[in-house]
Amino acid sequence: MHDPVMYAVPFFLLLLVIEWAAARKLAHDEQRAPAGAYSRPDAWASISMGLVSIGTSGVLNFVALLAYAALYAYVAPWQLPANAWYTWVIAIVGVDLMYYLYHRIAHRVRLIWATHQAHHSSQYFNFATALRQKWNISGDVFLRAVLPLLGVPPWIVFASFSINLIYQFWIHTERIGKLWAPVEFIFNTPSHHRVHHGMDQQYLDKNYGGIFIVWDRLFGTFQPETARPHYGLTKQVDTYNIWKLQTYEYVAILRDVRGATRWRDKFGYAFGPPGWAPARVADAGRVRDSAAELPA
Repeated sequence: MHDPVMYAVPFFLLLLVIEWAAARKLAHDEQRAPAGAYSRPDAWASISMGLVSIGTSGVLNFVALLAYAALYAYVAPWQLPANAWYTWVIAIVGVDLMYYLYHRIAHRVRLIWATHQAHHSSQYFNFATALRQKWNISGDVFLRAVLPLLGVPPWIVFASFSINLIYQFWIHTERIGKLWAPVEFIFNTPSHHRVHHGMDQQYLDKNYGGIFIVWDRLFGTFQPETARPHYGLTKQVDTYNIWKLQTYEYVAILRDVRGATRWRDKFGYAFGPPGWAPARVADAGRVRDSAAELPA
């Protein structure tokens, strides 16, 4: 079994170089940083995280392959034929639905957000950002197990997930505007994904889909792009150290959990949404913010 993503990597890099060169040319002509601009240290941080993720994902996917094979062979009530077109449809659509569910959970459960936040940590939005991948894919692996449990051959599950990842590369750009309306209605596009990476209040926790945006339309998490987003985290992590970018939120969770005196607060800090705080702490923060806004 060969991972299709590995064959796509040269094309990823080629498109990245073309976009980077175009951004530099536009910046020179316009004497300003255009949409889709690159920062060299930011881009190299993204590329480095992508390279490390190849190794970490390979280990976890190998373990998952063994588990999926056992589920498919011994637990699944039936086994779908690998040469049937409908098996591929079920796999591709099923993987995308599982991706939507995982992605939504990752934005709403802080401990899982810790695995995902590194992908959102760039304040730029370009093809390099697409390579800024997480190193812990355990959440994806766990939810995708539903498919071999329902009889989808494990290798087709992995191939479908690779197709999903390859598709998502091209939507990480500001160089493509809105597309034909039917395409925008069904599929995830650069416009929809720019919203997902936006830190603006109206864009937070929206547009989770991978290939299809219809899940967001069905489940109430869709938001159209109405203005150019500001990218990154609501509390920016201003570093290009890839280890810190990957582990920052784990450290913050540990600090908050250790500082909490009640078990319910410890649980909330770990499994509540990002930014969660006990009511008394949140109220105190609002009071401080209000006091800071008062005239001297």
